[in-house]
Amino acid sequence: MKEDDGDTPDDSDYRPPEPIEPGALRSALCSLTFLGNDPFLSMQAFNLDAVDQFIMVLEYDVLKELIDSERTPIASASFLNAQSQMWLFMAYEILRTWRQRCRDIIKWSNSGGLRAKIEALTRDEGHLHLAKQMRAKQLEEVIKDANLIEHAEADLMRIHILFAQLEHLRMALAKHEVRRQSGSVALRPGYGRINYFCGSLDYELENGRYSIGTLNRRNVADSIRALPNMATPLQHDLSAFDEFMRGPKDE
Repeated sequence: MKEDDGDTPDDSDYRPPEPIEPGALRSALCSLTFLGNDPFLSMQAFNLDAVDQFIMVLEYDVLKELIDSERTPIASASFLNAQSQMWLFMAYEILRTWRQRCRDIIKWSNSGGLRAKIEALTRDEGHLHLAKQMRAKQLEEVIKDANLIEHAEADLMRIHILFAQLEHLRMALAKHEVRRQSGSVALRPGYGRINYFCGSLDYELENGRYSIGTLNRRNVADSIRALPNMATPLQHDLSAFDEFMRGPKDE
């Protein structure tokens, strides 16, 4: 691996860690509607960003060790594998929690149930509940500004592909199953190969019968950082992606 310039090897799209500004990942997550104004989700976004900075350096160190020794550095790669999986689980949980929040608020808005939900959240229980107060405040903001629903719907569309890929990977890593196939067995859960451009571990994405590509931790982090400048995809394109993830139909 070159150390005399700022380019990644072979014109890769992966940037080295140094030019990536600390806080960029947190800022991108907090740009999502109903995430940035939730102090507890924002705190998790900060944690994810901080650990991302640590793991990026670790990934490049493992890659350098691989190139220098011309063999897989078992101890270093095993530690990287453990750190990577825990980071991916956390990324998944933050996005899963946020997506459900958006879907619930959209549903309550469409059904006219926002005020009833606010009353339930602000009901006097004899003690101070900061999280419920914060949730109620989010709903009050929706009543004041209906455009927030459109923003949330657009954000859900922008995160759709990344979340589906992450959900596929999380199911394989955590449950050793294929996404949405109860009782299935993943092909190679937890097995990753060192990416020669960034050192991140490439994990296989598969649907039970076919391999549909790979995904690494750095892919997920970079995709999150790109969210603020991402155009809202068309529903047709998202449907085509979902069809691709399902794989060819049985003959």
